[in-house]
Amino acid sequence: MSEKVVFIYVTFPSEEEAKKIGKILLEERLCACINLYSQVKSFYWWEGKIEEATESILIVKTRKALAKKVEETILKYHSYTVPCIMVFSAEEGFKPFIEWIYRETKEDL
Repeated sequence: MSEKVVFIYVTFPSEEEAKKIGKILLEERLCACINLYSQVKSFYWWEGKIEEATESILIVKTRKALAKKVEETILKYHSYTVPCIMVFSAEEGFKPFIEWIYRETKEDL
């Protein structure tokens, strides 16, 4: 199968920000689906010390060819200085689901 699908993992400081940016990605047809996980406890190094925060996670399902545009769009609206935006390739998957992602997203940029 020649179709390439990626999942993009992104953290946000709030559910509201994650939802806002997720809806922008959907409206612009840059993804077929988002999953939003709220109230996740995060622990991380920042500026020399360990921090703790409650964050929300967005998982964006899209074509590999759209991943860069998804990243650019997230960066345009994201409030973090250094947001976590990680792209994971889906090596295999249920073919009808992959075809659905392609139908629901815009043509490759």
